[in-house]
Amino acid sequence: MSQIISIHSFRGGTGKSNTTANVASILATQGKRVGVIDTDIQSPGVHVLFGLAEDQMHNTLNDYLWSKCTIKDVAHDVTAGLGAPASGTVFMFPCSVKAGEIARILREGYDVGLLNDGCLKAVKELNLDVLMIDTHPGLNEETLLSVSISDALAVIMRPDAQDYQGTAVTVDVARKLEVPKMVLVVNKMPPSFPADKVKARVESLYQVEVAGIIPHSDDLMNLASEGVFSMRYPDHPVSTIYRQITAKLMA
Repeated sequence: MSQIISIHSFRGGTGKSNTTANVASILATQGKRVGVIDTDIQSPGVHVLFGLAEDQMHNTLNDYLWSKCTIKDVAHDVTAGLGAPASGTVFMFPCSVKAGEIARILREGYDVGLLNDGCLKAVKELNLDVLMIDTHPGLNEETLLSVSISDALAVIMRPDAQDYQGTAVTVDVARKLEVPKMVLVVNKMPPSFPADKVKARVESLYQVEVAGIIPHSDDLMNLASEGVFSMRYPDHPVSTIYRQITAKLMA
């Protein structure tokens, strides 16, 4: 049975796209057919992690939203760019990175219902096992609709005061939308913070399971989005945590 998993954060810069790319890639190494749809149309970026260049984007999500193509036409097979063998497949549904097309979206908007229809059609037409939705940070109509059709939601947060407050809002909204499964991921944790105490505090505050705590990693920073970390460094402790998060989301 297919699953839709949304990866969300209240603020930008939490590592949402990295988490999306790593979970999708790990699933592909397990033989899954995975779609990754970037709904952060105003500031797209997850395609970079899969090595998908602008000149390779024959169609984008923008084209679909403007009725220039079908959602299936937007799918780009990026499996070869994972950096590791995979018995499954990853299809990337990128947004346009052209300034004019981003400006048009900001100026004119789009039918968010069409976006959700596209997600459901992508699962069916490409026979996906999992569709990963990399959401726009914060809470807007497109994010709420994406979360509402999801079987699982991972909320990414950093252990700072702003994220604690924003995550509380996100968790409350997700509960109202009755998302079947929700987990939290604490990212970019300073090495001086005790992981067990942070986990206990977060789970106590939100009454939601922490699927993984990812420490600040110079190795991850040094990769600088030029690839999917868990594929490049499968034996790294951070990659082990990404696999743990993946297992929790699929449980």
